[in-house]
Amino acid sequence: MSGYRDDVQRDTHSKVLGYLLWIFGFLGAHRFYYGKPVTGTIWFFTLGLLGIGWLIDLFLIPSMDREADLRFTSGDTDYSVAWILLTFLGVFGVHRMYMGKWITGIIYLFTGGLFLVGILYDFWTLNEQISIKNAERR
Repeated sequence: MSGYRDDVQRDTHSKVLGYLLWIFGFLGAHRFYYGKPVTGTIWFFTLGLLGIGWLIDLFLIPSMDREADLRFTSGDTDYSVAWILLTFLGVFGVHRMYMGKWITGIIYLFTGGLFLVGILYDFWTLNEQISIKNAERR
């Protein structure tokens, strides 16, 4: 029975959110979400490898989800909530406030996500930031 609980706790990322972000995947959103910032950036600048990589990713999302679940630490800070906040409200710093980073959240609020450079930084590092925060709480 405890094995089941461990499996549930390891489900850090959501396939549903992965597929929703895939709709905008030609910009790399789903790849950033699953902790693949290099290919996320490539998808962003090439529109999903001219749509071919984006279409292939439709079938790769389940494996990217499993890999992210194994790679990142589960805990009180929910990856999906943080990613939704970053994706849609990142310039206001709401995702940082959600993670308890109030000072940088307020800085983002008044500087448009630290002039958008901070948003790009968070797209690259948000999974690691959450994983560290969750590990510290254990």
